[in-house]
Parts: sequence; structure tokens; C-alpha cells
Amino acid sequence: MQEHHLFEYAVIRVVPRVEREEFLNVGVILYCQKQGFLQSKFNLDHGRLKAFSGSVDVSELEEYLAVLNRICIGGTKSGPIGSLPIASRFRWLTATRSTVVQTSKVHPGFCKNAGETLEKLFRDLVL
Repeated sequence: MQEHHLFEYAVIRVVPRVEREEFLNVGVILYCQKQGFLQSKFNLDHGRLKAFSGSVDVSELEEYLAVLNRICIGGTKSGPIGSLPIASRFRWLTATRSTVVQTSKVHPGFCKNAGETLEKLFRDLVL
């Protein structure tokens, strides 16, 4: 019988005008300590973004989200944050920010397979 493991996740959001607090879900980041898992997945639907806010620089958003992915992977290519332990990287990535790319509050759950859970959350919350 496979064991269920605690995981934490947050939704990655684009908030074009922070003062309006309107956002579009574009990704998910998931951390599972027992499985040594930290990954993010995102999808920038250019049509939805332009309809939501015509002033969004999609290429800049893609660069920012690529950096989030590199920090999840860790290592020297992800800068000083990438050298932190996996739990610290997750906490840094999900810290409250007043920027165009933000995360939701962190939510917990239990899973057998963190990768499959990330895919399900991505389908349910982003696509």
C-alpha cells in the first residue's frame, strides 16, 4: 500500500494592475518534502492575457516564470536562491509580493505522487 505524503501548493497568478487586485491564474508550484519534489508548471495563454490586460508584456512574463522554474530545480544556474534547501526555495517562491507575478496563499494536501498531483492541480486551476 502506497503512503500518502503531505504536499503544499500555490497558484501562480498574473496581476497586471496590482492596485486593482484582478488576476489570471497561469501556473502552479508544488512542494512535497517526503518526495524531495519542488516543481512549477505554467501556461501563458496569450489571447486570455491580452483580453485581460492589453498592456501585459508576455515575453517578460515568460522570462520571469522561467526563472521560477530554474529556482525550483535549484543549482548554480538559478542564482543564490537556487542554492538554498528545497523547503527554503519553496517558501521564497511563495512569499507575499506586490508584483505582476504573485502566488496565492499556500494550500496543503496529501498525495501519493507529487508529479501527478501537480498535473491535476494545473488542469483544474489553470487550464
